[in-house]
Amino acid sequence: MQPNDPITVPRRALDIEDYIDILRRHKSWILGPAFLGLVVGVVVAFLWPDTYVSVASIRVVPPQVPASLVQTNLNEDLTSRVMAMAQQIMSRTKLTTMILTLNLYPKERARMPLEDVLEQMQKKDVSIGAVQNTDSSNGRGQVTAFQISFKYYDKHMATKVVEDLTSEFLTESEKELVERSRNTTDFLNDQYVAAKKKLDDAEGRLAAFRMKNMGRLPDEVQNNIQQLNALNVQMSNVDAAMSRINQEKLLLENQLRIAREQLSSLKEINPEQQLAQIQKDQAVAEKQKEVSDYESALATLRQRYKDTHPDVQRVMGLLAAAKAQRDALIKQQTVQKVDPSAKPASAPLSHDARALEIQIQQLQAQIAAKDLDMRDRQKEITNLNEAMRQYQARIEGVPVGEKEYGELMAEARTAREEAESLQKRLNISREATDLQNRSQGERLELLDPASVPTSPTEPKRSAYVGAGLAIGLVLGLVLAGVREMKDTSLKNLKDVRAYTKLPVLGSIPLLENDLVVRRRRRIAWLAWSTACLVGVAIICSSIVYYYATRA
Repeated sequence: MQPNDPITVPRRALDIEDYIDILRRHKSWILGPAFLGLVVGVVVAFLWPDTYVSVASIRVVPPQVPASLVQTNLNEDLTSRVMAMAQQIMSRTKLTTMILTLNLYPKERARMPLEDVLEQMQKKDVSIGAVQNTDSSNGRGQVTAFQISFKYYDKHMATKVVEDLTSEFLTESEKELVERSRNTTDFLNDQYVAAKKKLDDAEGRLAAFRMKNMGRLPDEVQNNIQQLNALNVQMSNVDAAMSRINQEKLLLENQLRIAREQLSSLKEINPEQQLAQIQKDQAVAEKQKEVSDYESALATLRQRYKDTHPDVQRVMGLLAAAKAQRDALIKQQTVQKVDPSAKPASAPLSHDARALEIQIQQLQAQIAAKDLDMRDRQKEITNLNEAMRQYQARIEGVPVGEKEYGELMAEARTAREEAESLQKRLNISREATDLQNRSQGERLELLDPASVPTSPTEPKRSAYVGAGLAIGLVLGLVLAGVREMKDTSLKNLKDVRAYTKLPVLGSIPLLENDLVVRRRRRIAWLAWSTACLVGVAIICSSIVYYYATRA
């Protein structure tokens, strides 16, 4: 270590007496900034113009009709709608008109551009609160509402601005709700008209395709098959009827032939032979009837069963046996010769001849009726065959347009569903629009009118004065501390003992010239007096200016 190097000695710990000494030595540096802070706080507090805040509350009235009965056309939440209306009301055009009409911010407009004044009004002075449940001041309990406030240095003008903003909100809300609901209805109506036109076009193409392919559509296959089966059943019935007519005609022809033979043999046979001949003819007729019954039963069974069925086989056997017996009787009757030694017919046989002639005429009429009925059945068979060919052609031609028909059906079904859905939504929208036009939907209502402020909200003068005094006092303490740290001289006997490590035998007080001391005190008192007078004058001037301008 060099002999000239300074020796660094740590400072001793300070006690209460040391702090009191420090305050006494630097009292001017502490009280001066504190007094300056007090003066500045008072000047700021009283030169700052009063700011009044007027507040109005707007209530959100719910729809008068439950939402389960009439749905609303508004899909946005209430807060979003209020913010959207606030953006329209707080637009630059409307605020500029309001400023110029009410002559707001004359001082600000004189020293800054109008755009800056608009920005100050939008961001600082006008406040629109969030929609929330709150207690109303008129005894309505909990209501959903939001507040509009405006701060200005003229309380009456602040009230006027809030009233105008509230009126704009109510008017804009009514206009917007009705217009948006009407626009929604018009939009849905246009959509429905377009969907209805699309549905008509799809149904027109489908109807044209059906007309062009009548009976050959895929959804008519089952109907065509049923119709074809019904025609087959009718054909079977007609065939059975024709078979029965043929059998009856054969029976009538056989009876006619027998009657003619009887008529021709009346003059050649005696009564006994005539009676035997009649009995034989009746046996042939009975056997023919039995054959007809078996044929009818066989036709009925063949409609239900095949030829291999036991019942069909049994009836076929009985029919064959009956036909054999009938043919045998007819053959026996045909080959039989009349006895030439028989006596001529007696006189009463002329009556039988007349009866046979009448019977022959009746049989001929019945045979003619059967022929006519047979022709009708043949015509019916022809018509049935033609119809069966048509249905068969329809069934065979179904796959030709199946894909195109399916596409047309799907298109028509989609268009119908879309049109029905749009019609349902259009009806709901029309009900909501009608409800809004009647002022029974959701709307805004003035809950609390714009208040006339009685006391300013800004500035808080006591807070500003206290803050100025506190800041000045802190600044003085900081300056005193800095000066104390920079002063390394020995202040009292404690410093001497601590830093020299030597016993103190006595102390000699500082001897100064009395004249110098008195002069220094006079200068200090003069400076303090001047500062205090100037500060008090400034404070008094600020207070007087405030009350003078307020009056």
